[in-house]
Amino acid sequence: MKQAVADFSKITAILRGYDYEQVEAAVRVLCGSVVSAVEITLNRVDSKDTIRRIADKYGDRIAVGAGTVLNAEDLQDVVEAGADFVLAPSMFSRDMLDYCRHHHVISVPGVFSPSEVRQCAKDGADILKIFPAGTVGSKYFTDIQAPFGKLPLMAVGGINAENMAEYFRAGASFVGIASGLFQKEDILNRNATGMARSLEVFARQMEVVS
Repeated sequence: MKQAVADFSKITAILRGYDYEQVEAAVRVLCGSVVSAVEITLNRVDSKDTIRRIADKYGDRIAVGAGTVLNAEDLQDVVEAGADFVLAPSMFSRDMLDYCRHHHVISVPGVFSPSEVRQCAKDGADILKIFPAGTVGSKYFTDIQAPFGKLPLMAVGGINAENMAEYFRAGASFVGIASGLFQKEDILNRNATGMARSLEVFARQMEVVS
């Protein structure tokens, strides 16, 4: 589901360490919800295959992304697998950013310091992932944009339903949520009812933010 940054989901669900069946169960619940982007991290040997299968089956209903993309080889693999966006906990090289741009894939490199923010913005990153956001708190999002102006910042790390609105008010344009979205047991057991109940909380929070 290729899309412009302006249309990208305000909330990205981060699924880390789950097999295809567990990811697929979570994605089924996410489709049609306020969370219209899912990040599948590359910390399993079958992660790239999971991305391919999820993109093939649900790519017309939800943006499918790859997380923990640390090198050009992995980037090429996940783009070929159908990833709509790619993220990392660290910066992307300029060549990686150029590759994303050429293939119409949204780039979300990880940044933390003002120097990293400036460099990745200058190199053409689509979204800047402040990670770990919970370490610096929401005020950092206000402070970092004071000298640079408005930036497409994503808060990742320690975000949940209780503090999500705080980050948006402070200047984050997007948030990525891992353990704060679904109960781990619900994903492991493919408990659609439990996951849907968790999503209702975020839907109410998004009404406040909007």
